[in-house]
Formats: sequence, C-alpha cells, structure tokens
Amino acid sequence: MNRFSALIFDVDGTLAETEEVHRRAFNETFVYFGLDWNWSTEVYGELLLVTGGKERMRHFASLQGKRPPALSDQRLAELHRYKTARYAELIAAGACQLRPGVIEFINTALARGQRLAIATTTSRDNVDALLRATLGARGLGLFEPIVAGDEVANKKPAPDVYLKALDLLGLPGHRCLAIEDSRNGLMSASRAGIPVLITRSAYFRHETFDEAFAVVDSFSGLGEKNLPVCA
Repeated sequence: MNRFSALIFDVDGTLAETEEVHRRAFNETFVYFGLDWNWSTEVYGELLLVTGGKERMRHFASLQGKRPPALSDQRLAELHRYKTARYAELIAAGACQLRPGVIEFINTALARGQRLAIATTTSRDNVDALLRATLGARGLGLFEPIVAGDEVANKKPAPDVYLKALDLLGLPGHRCLAIEDSRNGLMSASRAGIPVLITRSAYFRHETFDEAFAVVDSFSGLGEKNLPVCA
C-alpha cells in the first residue's frame, strides 16, 4: 500500500452500501410523479449495469413495450432532481453508514501521507450528502479532488472521471490505487492506467474481477495487512 501516492475512491457500493437507498429514492420518485414503476431488488441489480441515474431511467422506459412513458430530457431532469433531493433526505436521516473498516482505512492512508480522491458516476450532490452525513464537516475536506459523473462527458466504464482525477492530482495512473466495487468501475480505472482494488459489495459481489490488482471482501483490517494480489 505504501507504493501509492493517492487512493481514488468510488462511492456507491464502495464507501457505503448506498444502492438500497438509491432504489428507495427512485421508487418514491416514481410514486410522486404518478409513474407505474417499481424497481425490485432484482430489477435494480440489472439496471445498475447502466451507469447514471438519468440513463438508468431512460433505459428502463425503453424496455416498457408499446406504451413507454414520454420521458423528454426536461422530464427526465425533473425526475432526477426530485430523486436526488429525496436521496439526500434519506442519507441525512441516517439511512446508510460507511462500510465497516472504511474510516480506519482512510485514517491509515492519511497517516501514511497518502492523498485521497473520489471518482464516481453519481452526482456531486449525492457525494456531498453522504460525506456530510457520515463524516461531518471533516468529510467534505478529506477528498481532493472529487470528480462526479455529471462533470465529465462519459460515465463509467469510460475512463473520463479517473482521467480528470489524475489530471487534478497531477499524478500518473501507476502512482494511484482506485478502490471500486463493480466491473464497470474496474474497466473505467484500468482504462486510465490505474491499478484497482476491488471491495466486493452487495449488488456486484458475484461479478468477475480477474484484471484487478487485488480483491477483498471488506475494508476491515485492510490498512494493516498485505493485499491479496490477483494472479
């Protein structure tokens, strides 16, 4: 771990198991706007292969047969704004905590003098809501830079968020370690030339990660032990 100058974190599923909170916020949004949609755990698991909330809703609408609801860009943006606000309310109310071991892992990295960054598909509002709720005012200053999905042209598995993070860090890819939970995240970071540590999460636990630098089941004790490097 000491060989890396910076650790670049994904957010959803990596820092915290937020996906169920996102799913709830989506479903409550659909009810509020009178859409006859309800995303089950199984359906949402499949939709997570589509990165980005607006993209996910547009994709789901396209699958609704002969009578898909009219989702203009304006309507889609309206749905997404409401969903983002509802997600922030749920997070602020304590609906989700950081994964076990995350805080210890972060503190160990800071003690080693490593820089922390975020490269995520989710929106900056969602990132801020989670950091503020789980780490307080300290959380907003721990990660520099933070690159969100709405700040780049293409979302994961494209490398855009990681390339922008590297540019802002002023570091080459091999000097950083990306911390991800999904295959889309693995491909995104790898395409930017960054080795990837996978921490298996609830929704992506059974994906294959053969190209990862290492794969672990949790953060617990991770800062104090050697990483199991993949063959």
